[in-house]
Parts: sequence; C-alpha cells; structure tokens
Amino acid sequence: MCCFTSDGCCCCAGAGCGSVRFPAHGPRQKQHGVRGCTDVEALVGLLAPGGSDAALEETVGALAELCGDNTRCQDSIRECGGVAALVGFLAPGGSAAVQKQAAAALAHLCSESVENKDSTRECGGVAALVGLLAPGGSAAVHAQAAAALANLCRNNVRNQDSVRECGGAAALVALLAPGGAEAVRDQAAGTLRQLCFENTKNKDCVRWCGGIAALLGLLAPGGSAAVHEQAAAALCILCSDNAQNRDIVRECGGLAALVGLLAPGGTDAVRERAAGALVNCALQTPGTGTACGSAGASRRWSRCWRPAAPPACKRGPRRRR
Repeated sequence: MCCFTSDGCCCCAGAGCGSVRFPAHGPRQKQHGVRGCTDVEALVGLLAPGGSDAALEETVGALAELCGDNTRCQDSIRECGGVAALVGFLAPGGSAAVQKQAAAALAHLCSESVENKDSTRECGGVAALVGLLAPGGSAAVHAQAAAALANLCRNNVRNQDSVRECGGAAALVALLAPGGAEAVRDQAAGTLRQLCFENTKNKDCVRWCGGIAALLGLLAPGGSAAVHEQAAAALCILCSDNAQNRDIVRECGGLAALVGLLAPGGTDAVRERAAGALVNCALQTPGTGTACGSAGASRRWSRCWRPAAPPACKRGPRRRR
C-alpha cells in the first residue's frame, strides 16, 4: 500500500505501490528535462485502448514512476491528455493490475497539483476511483484507489464533496470492516481523515455511515501501530468542532479505547494521535474530561502529550495527508 508523510498526503513512490521500474539509464535520470519531451508524449500515446493488459500495465506503471514528485513532468502528463487516459482505465471490467497502476499514477499526479486534482474530477476520476472500492475487488486495488482519493481530497473542498456525493464515505467505511486486509483498513482510515478535514458535511456523513464505530473498532488491542495511528488521527478530525461525533465516541466507549493507546510501549506517533483525539473530545464536551480522568488518561497524558499535537492532527491525513 502507499506510504504517508508527516503532513498527511499519500506518497506512492517506490516499491510499496508496485509500479514498474525503469532501468538505470531510463527516465529516472531524465526527469529534470522531461517537460514537453518525447518521454512523456510517447508514454501517454501508448495508453490508447486496445493494447494487451500486460503492455498497458507496464506503460501505466512506467508513467507513474516517471512523474514521481516532479511537478513539471506531472503538468506535462496532464497537458498531453494523460489524466483523461488514466481515468479511462478505471472503468469496471478492466484488468485489476492496470487499474492499480492507473490509480497509483493518479495518486502521484494529484499529490500537490491543484490543476491535476481538478482535471481528474472533471474527467470523472472521483466517481471511477470510488467505484473501485466496491466489494469484490482486490485488496491491492482497494488500497491504491483509496490512496488516490486521499490525495484528491487533500486541500480540495470540491473533491471532498464529490467523493461524498459519489458514495465514497460509505465505501471507505465498508473497507474498515473486520477481516479486511490490514493495508486496506490502514489506507481507508487515512483517506477518511483527508475526506473529513474541515468539512462538516463529510464528518456528519461518516457518522451516518457508521464510520465512527468502525474506526473505534480499529483501536482494539493487538492491532498494528499503523492502523491505530490512522484510526486515531481520523477520529481526531471527526471530533473537531462536531458535538454529535464526540457524543458517539463517548457512547461507544471510545474514550477508554483512546486512553488505552497512551499506555507505555506504544509508538510515539500512535500516542500523539490518540492524545489529539482525546483533546478534541475532552476540551469541547462538558463532562468528558471527568470521563477521561476515570479512564486513567491524566497520568498517561503527562507522559506523552505534546502541545503541538492537536494542530498536526487537524491539518488532515498525512502525506502519505
């Protein structure tokens, strides 16, 4: 699955996204001069429908690898029609391997560029990516599609709203169900965090879909630190300035679950996210502070709480936003 950096944005470069790698003499060494050159134009030209799945998978993966974090290359891909071509490979019935690579490429293209985020939405990419989250798909496709949606939602209210309107909130919540692949649950929680950042309608929608209870379920002892961190971070965002969500967390026993993550032996990142979620609950809901105290939070907070944690949580899902 994708990796995330500290500001909450998905970053799929590298072995984690399974993209095809070039040889040492390939585009990795040509990136700095690639804008408008035949490297990009030729690859986009090879995306025409009708090729074999194996050839398309290699070409789309190469395009994902080529663009990486190179903004000039990303712009060139859009200008050559690459965004529309990649969205076309997300259609139902296509090769899962090609769909995964296309979603990986879109995740790269939409990591920062406002123009690429908007272009993907206008080409129908949001709806197509949400469609890839449907039950029955492969875990690899689910994780990569969710990662692309995370980048699309980052700092883009129109895309956040579009994901909700396409049924994306419910689809992401469904991926949190017990028994699912850990990588998928981790990524889905991170994408929910991006989806709900400073978006009241999306926070309410996730609650209506049962997302808060599902995220709390990810906090159970024995789960991975990565899943705990993403779930706690998502709850931090969901509980910010939303009294109904805070009430659900309390009623579902979420305060005790979050306090449990503060115990010695956990990672600093998990404890920081859990503390941030507790602060958003305790500081904004009368009487919650007492409940946190009875759950044993006071002593644990004193060992792990850092004042900078709430702003870091409220920025939204990490890059890996």
